[in-house]
Amino acid sequence: MTLQQFRDSLQGEEPPRELSLALTGLWWDGKGNWKQAHESAQQDDPAGSWVHAYLHRKGGDSADAGYWYGRAHKPPAQSSPEQEWIEIAEALLSESST
Repeated sequence: MTLQQFRDSLQGEEPPRELSLALTGLWWDGKGNWKQAHESAQQDDPAGSWVHAYLHRKGGDSADAGYWYGRAHKPPAQSSPEQEWIEIAEALLSESST
């Protein structure tokens, strides 16, 4: 799945079945459903930890975000939340296609 296809899938009611839990978390975030995004992301590790970190950073909880970035083995993001969403989506979509 490409990033554009992933973005286009946000028009649907449910995430595509082939998505990992981490990507499903990003999908729900893209739909504006933080609670569902959080529930999906926390079930997957370390990719889910990265999404989990992003969600807490976006929500303004930098201390909790820092913990989850550590679990994901990723440095805390310096980009905007919108750009980080794209970076995570591209990385996870790339991993899922290999």
